[in-house]
Amino acid sequence: MSHNDLPCGQRYMDWLMGEVDRHYGVEPAGIAPARRGYYGQTWKVQGAGRAYFLKTDALAFHQARFQGSLPVIAYLYDHGADFVGRVIPTREGRLHARMGDAVAGLFEWVDGENVETDETKAAEYRLLSRVYALSRPGFAIPTAVFSDEAAARFYQLWAALEAAPRADADRALLAVLERFREQTAHCAARLAHMARLCRDGDVAFYLTHGDAGGNFFVGGGRHYIFDWDEVMYAPLERDAWVMGCYGWARQLFEETLRARGIPCRLRPERLAFYCYHMYFFYLGEMLMVHAVSDQTERIRGYLEDGWILSRVAYADTV
Repeated sequence: MSHNDLPCGQRYMDWLMGEVDRHYGVEPAGIAPARRGYYGQTWKVQGAGRAYFLKTDALAFHQARFQGSLPVIAYLYDHGADFVGRVIPTREGRLHARMGDAVAGLFEWVDGENVETDETKAAEYRLLSRVYALSRPGFAIPTAVFSDEAAARFYQLWAALEAAPRADADRALLAVLERFREQTAHCAARLAHMARLCRDGDVAFYLTHGDAGGNFFVGGGRHYIFDWDEVMYAPLERDAWVMGCYGWARQLFEETLRARGIPCRLRPERLAFYCYHMYFFYLGEMLMVHAVSDQTERIRGYLEDGWILSRVAYADTV
């Protein structure tokens, strides 16, 4: 959910600036919405000669992940991967603060533009390879499993909506979901099949982003990867799947990691697993957000002609 989905009147912004001062000892001179990330509200906070990026997450189902990601970002930054952004500690030295019902994190502001093209993939993979090289256990973040849980959660949310539609928007969304029932059933069956295949054999787990390309920034002659909310211990395919339908991208990913001394041979069944898994992950997230902000048109576009369908088409060939 972006900040535009939540109230941001002047009274609220004044309150936010007071909270930044109270928790961080930063007296803001101004605050304005910043269009970065998907979950929560995002703001540019102007301090005395210095700017900050404030993120507040009021979504209960997502707060633990956001909070758990902050120590990972701090660790990566402190160990040379400064392209992930710098977390600003509170007055008490914590990496997060409570602002009303939200979990908040404050970061050093970086001027830059969110850019993702085929040409940015080489730089993106180089940055990711530096993160993989720093991977270590012990963070309170999720660990990936090969299962069809994402599809099961989607169907549970669909059933709950079907059992108790509360508004016209709910009924409109149910009509959209029904229209694509055959498509979702196909992907669910394929996800279960790929999950079984992926559970055979050894697999190495790394710190993975989950959507590095969608959060790749260019600014001041440097490259960055922001928004580590969904950081997870997972196989490398979790970051490679989104471009895995292209042979050149698979080769580039493997060669980039090998150049850093990380053994990498992308497995087709794992790439396919993540294509189907993420198909349902995004659907589930949109259904959960629908409870507070109508997602009917977003879901219709996603199922009808969204970018995810080319990834599903690739996975169908595996």
